[in-house]
Amino acid sequence: MADIDWAAIREAAVAALEHAYVPYSKYQVGAAALTEDGRIVSGCNIENASYGVTLCAECTMVGDLHMGGGGKLVAFVCVNRDGETIMPCGRCRQLLFEHSAEGMLLETVSGIRTIDEVLPDAFGPRDIDRIVS
Repeated sequence: MADIDWAAIREAAVAALEHAYVPYSKYQVGAAALTEDGRIVSGCNIENASYGVTLCAECTMVGDLHMGGGGKLVAFVCVNRDGETIMPCGRCRQLLFEHSAEGMLLETVSGIRTIDEVLPDAFGPRDIDRIVS
């Protein structure tokens, strides 16, 4: 944990939320993560009038991850418009798990946690590889 620049990740999340499209809820969210190769990727929430197809900040962040060359996430922060740490929703925890390096760290409302702690007994790519092989 000592070699992770949490302040830089948080700064990227705060910068990302400024681009949020939130005409309905007015609730800006920014997310950012450090990748295995040292890049910081980020995203913001993008709402839709039908609400159900709104993209959480984590979704657009994963898009940024893949647009920038892919890889795995090793550390993650999500913030609201006041810069406060917020927890990813259940869908986004699954999305983060899908793109995480083993043991990925998340800054949460209760401190630094691993992806396995915030989504215990998750099903993901490693399970599919085991089943298909």
